[in-house]
Amino acid sequence: MGSQDRRGGRNSHKDADFSAYMAARQPALYRTAYLLAGDHASAEDLLQNAFAKLYLSWDKIRDHGALDGYVRRVMVNENNSLWRRAWKRREHSTDTMPETGAHDTYDDGMGGALWSYVQTLPPKQRAVIVLRYYEQLSEAEIADVLGISAGTVKSQASRALAGLRARAPQSLNPRESGDAS
Repeated sequence: MGSQDRRGGRNSHKDADFSAYMAARQPALYRTAYLLAGDHASAEDLLQNAFAKLYLSWDKIRDHGALDGYVRRVMVNENNSLWRRAWKRREHSTDTMPETGAHDTYDDGMGGALWSYVQTLPPKQRAVIVLRYYEQLSEAEIADVLGISAGTVKSQASRALAGLRARAPQSLNPRESGDAS
C-alpha cells in the first residue's frame, strides 16, 4: 500500500509544491549560494545539493514559511564542509594585484571591488557577512540559520569587518581616506 500511495496523488502533490517553491525561490537562493561559494559552478552545485536535501525532508518540515532559512542553513553547512577539505582551498596565487579605485554604491555580490575582499574571509565570517549585508538578515535570524548565538554572530561580524578594513585599499576604506561621516 505504501508504494501505491507514493505513486499516487500524495507524492504528485508534494512534487508540485516543491517545484512551485523551487521555481519561485531559486533566483534569490542562487544569489546566496553564489555569495557563499564565490563562483557560478560551485554555487549551482551548492544550491542543487540544498534543494535535494530539502526535497528529501519536505514531508518532515512543518513550517513551510521557514523553508528559506532551512535552505540557507543547508547551503552554509555544505559550503563549510567543502572548506574543511584540504583539496578545496580557494586561495590562488596571481602575478597581478586586484583592481582598486572603484567605489560601489551597492554591491550585489556579482562584481565590484569589495567582493574580492569578502572572498578572502574564513568560512564562518564570510557566511555572517553574506547573510547580514547581502541577504539583510538580522543578527537573530543569522544566529538561527547558522545555529550559533547572537553574540557569536556579532563577534564574527566584527572580526570580518576588521579583516575587510585591513585588506581594502584606502579608496574603499572611508576610515583611512578621511571620507567617514
